[in-house]
Amino acid sequence: MYDQLNPPTESATQQNTRHIFSVSELNQYARETLEGTFPMIWVEAEVSNLVQPSSGHIYLTLKDKGAQVRAAMFKGRNQRLNFRPKNGDQVLVKGKLSLYAPRGDYQLIIDTMEEAGLGALQRAYEALKNKLANEGLFDDSLKQPLPEHPKCVGVVTSPTGAAVQDIISVLKRRFPLLPVVVYPCAVQGEEAPGQIIQAINKANARKDCDVLIVGRGGGSLEDLWAFNNEQLARTMVASEIPIVSAVGHQIDFTIADFVADVRAPTPSAAAEMLSQDQSELLNRFYGFEQLLQDKITLKLVNLNQQLEWHQKRLKHPGKNLEEQQQRLDILETQMKSVMDRKLSDQRIRLTHSGQRLKLQSPSKAITQLSKQVSQLEKRLTNSVINQQQTASKQMAFLAQQLNAVSPLATLGRGYAIVKDEAEQIVRDASELKAGDKINSQLANGIVKSEVISIEKSQL
Repeated sequence: MYDQLNPPTESATQQNTRHIFSVSELNQYARETLEGTFPMIWVEAEVSNLVQPSSGHIYLTLKDKGAQVRAAMFKGRNQRLNFRPKNGDQVLVKGKLSLYAPRGDYQLIIDTMEEAGLGALQRAYEALKNKLANEGLFDDSLKQPLPEHPKCVGVVTSPTGAAVQDIISVLKRRFPLLPVVVYPCAVQGEEAPGQIIQAINKANARKDCDVLIVGRGGGSLEDLWAFNNEQLARTMVASEIPIVSAVGHQIDFTIADFVADVRAPTPSAAAEMLSQDQSELLNRFYGFEQLLQDKITLKLVNLNQQLEWHQKRLKHPGKNLEEQQQRLDILETQMKSVMDRKLSDQRIRLTHSGQRLKLQSPSKAITQLSKQVSQLEKRLTNSVINQQQTASKQMAFLAQQLNAVSPLATLGRGYAIVKDEAEQIVRDASELKAGDKINSQLANGIVKSEVISIEKSQL
């Protein structure tokens, strides 16, 4: 081995002791110099002379318009390739310079290889991602919560793409009543970022929706590149309307996914996230309906039981009248019995007096007695008349009292008992409304009528 920085040279004192390199030594020295001097480097070039023998290694030439260099990628490294390189491909490789000593071939030992276009985009993507992350644009503190039940969903995407159809299809299936507003824009190409920005600003200005889905269907990194735009990222962060990013498939990530308030793996998943399942809502409504029916049924059963109990306690006015009439008949019978008994007693006394008078037959006495008899008879008649009058007055008084508490008397004075169609007594005008059918019980019949209007009492 030789010092790479200080190779052996011929000095004045060593002119007679020359060091002569063998080819192997020379190539070994050159190899160590290359490997020690150059760090791991990136090279972008076109692939040519690609050979892959049974060993699994890859041998190729990397070239541009002005030069070329041999390269090798050994089996342990190329097994990690996510594509199969071929002649004519533009690639970006990372490796170390070396020299193949047996042939003296200068070559690049490749550690990693990727397609050149994707590599450039990937580096730009990583640079922008790190820049925005350092500015704090990905922080959770900037994320807005999504509305629990959106009133309207806005969709910023291509009006002819599969994404908008997927979103509308999912929303129609899960919750057809949820309105959808599409803000059309290009989602691929140089003009796409500007159109997406305009659509987001338009949605914020119009305020039609309370949440936005920004995205498109799947594609390559180049297809999705419009969503890796710095100005678009800043517009999404500044949006007053919460934004759900739905770009590509679950494995695809863009800058828009990091700055959005929520990331959905696909457009369909975004629609699922923002919509309620109408079948679940209907099941809940059916449950509430059954619960309400059960409560109403229980309430009606309780009310019917109370009604039956009150009906048993409440006496019909006709029955009360019958009872009062029966009492009046009893009093009348008792009064007649008393009067008959008193008249009978008076007749007996009169008969006894007549017999005694006959036994004492003097004319004068007879005359006086006759006068007394006439007076007694008159007094008796007056007494009977007075008693009859008193009894009649008592009877009239009782009848008057009975009539005073009788509903029929109340009806006779012009009042009426108003009942609804269910035969329930109406006690307050607020229980009725225009168009209701009512039955009015009068003293001598029932009047059926319809309510035209209701006026509140001024009393």
